[in-house]
Amino acid sequence: MTDEKLNKEEITNIFQNANIALQSISNVLPECSSSCMREELLDEYEGYQKFVGDLSKFMHEKGYEQKDVNVMKKAMLYTSVKINTLTDDSCSHIAEMMIKGTVMGITELKQLLTRADKLIDEDILKFANRLLNLEESYEKRLKTLL
Repeated sequence: MTDEKLNKEEITNIFQNANIALQSISNVLPECSSSCMREELLDEYEGYQKFVGDLSKFMHEKGYEQKDVNVMKKAMLYTSVKINTLTDDSCSHIAEMMIKGTVMGITELKQLLTRADKLIDEDILKFANRLLNLEESYEKRLKTLL
């Protein structure tokens, strides 16, 4: 039997994880002059956007509230990108920054899946695994740009 409170908490975590990725890419793109990195970021953005669209539809159908990342966290993310690209906007540095963020997302998802057990709805677990696979594939691709 699943725990509804836990389902709400974990679906929110998955939703915010993907939205942080979208926000990060939006923050980095204006600082990126490398065409191969821009292509990678735009492709990742499209992948995350599709995922968020599918997840949003699921959440709406199930009556889950879509809680966005708080404004303070978004501001900190934006400031971090600006500071980190101020002196080095090279392809490899941007790839390194994106890898660090992606690994944070992967870690959160793996923790979610570890603690999930049988308490979380199967559909939510599928979304967690889908995002995990997406982020792991992006990490591998980003490593080729170091």
